[in-house]
Amino acid sequence: MQTQQTIVVKIGSSSLTSDEGGLNRRQIAFFASELAKLQRQGFQVLLVTSGAVAAGFREMGYVSRPKNLHEKQASASVGQALLMQAYHEAFAAHHIGVAQILLTRSDFSNRKRVHNASMTIDELLRHRIIPIINENDTVSVDELKFGDNDKLSALVANLVRAKQLIILTDTDGLYTEDPRKNANAQRIERVREIGEEIYRIAGGSGSSVGTGGMRSKIEAASIAMRGGVPVFIGRVVEDGDLTLAVEDCGKGTYFETFEHNLPMKKQWLGFHSLPQGQITVDSGAEAALISGGKSLLPAGVKEITGDFHPGDVVEVVNADRQPIGRGIVNYTSWQLQAVAGLSTEEVQKRIEIHRIEVIHRDEWITLAARL
Repeated sequence: MQTQQTIVVKIGSSSLTSDEGGLNRRQIAFFASELAKLQRQGFQVLLVTSGAVAAGFREMGYVSRPKNLHEKQASASVGQALLMQAYHEAFAAHHIGVAQILLTRSDFSNRKRVHNASMTIDELLRHRIIPIINENDTVSVDELKFGDNDKLSALVANLVRAKQLIILTDTDGLYTEDPRKNANAQRIERVREIGEEIYRIAGGSGSSVGTGGMRSKIEAASIAMRGGVPVFIGRVVEDGDLTLAVEDCGKGTYFETFEHNLPMKKQWLGFHSLPQGQITVDSGAEAALISGGKSLLPAGVKEITGDFHPGDVVEVVNADRQPIGRGIVNYTSWQLQAVAGLSTEEVQKRIEIHRIEVIHRDEWITLAARL
């Protein structure tokens, strides 16, 4: 895959459906036209879409978007077929084929399945077919929430090592305050680091049709940036707007990153793996892991929780219980409990261990800001 040419675009429910439910065919045709322009310009294009539940609940006979899980899943199973039919027809007008890919969180947590998904996407792009990716709402059990697919789009962008992730919304970017309530609110043109102030500004929830708001988009941007993918959050409402967004002059906010694209193993470790325990470290070990590029040794361990074994993923937190990263552990939990805080020499006297490092630096990913 040619990393520099891959663009991931995420479109939410509110952009594809009416407030009353059902698909807005005119909007779908518009977005298909915008994506087709990108493909003609030589980009490899992936679309992450929401809208299955919103498209299907009217067909099910519900008056409004359902609240119960089984009703949402039934609506999604009807709506997904309608959504793909609409996309197929819209892209066919531009002589572009589309493919449906349905994913769940568990697909990303399984290294073999996420690798297979990557290979499938790669092959589709090679044949100039646009993968249309959605959460598999019919079988998802966590209230159908990837964050209105915002987080899903970030994980996909990292997976394909995209040049850019474009998250479309009904506002033209992130503002210092809610522009609907304060006419003096200023749009933030560029964000280089997502901290507490950005999250505070992002605020609350989204529309009655979708499930995501600006905060979920900021959280997605944070994941993509950590994976080395810059992000645009904003509006695409007129012909050529999507091209302008890619060309760095779109109607929205740009989130820049200075990180490099993560290899698939590091992506899995940082964003998809399921930690089996938690290790608390002292300030010296924290600095060594975050800024020093060092391995974690027993001397830096203060506390252990959970039942884990060599090869399991564990979360590492600092003395304030703030997560700083994840790694693949070389000890069982009881072994580490027995030698926590001890020097390498003392550890070797007490237990037999294959590798002295609790977590080797090659099996580690930092998820905290550098000290």
